[in-house]
Amino acid sequence: MPKPNIHPTWYPEAKVICNGEVVTTVGSTQPEIHVEIWSGNHPFFTGTQKIIDTEGRVDRFLRKYKMADKTAKPADKE
Repeated sequence: MPKPNIHPTWYPEAKVICNGEVVTTVGSTQPEIHVEIWSGNHPFFTGTQKIIDTEGRVDRFLRKYKMADKTAKPADKE
């Protein structure tokens, strides 16, 4: 027989609040969930994220592990 009153209260319409504004509703054990970042203001999802790659990742990896000298083929001496 299941034990009574062991589960928390379920709120099927819990409000998700970001910057004082209700952004969505979800099911939760808390009536309100306060968040700082959600998909509506995150740079990745809004398209405002800019990736600045001044040095190529492969070049940086090779330089970091000093593999650039080993991968380059030596020039033939004439």
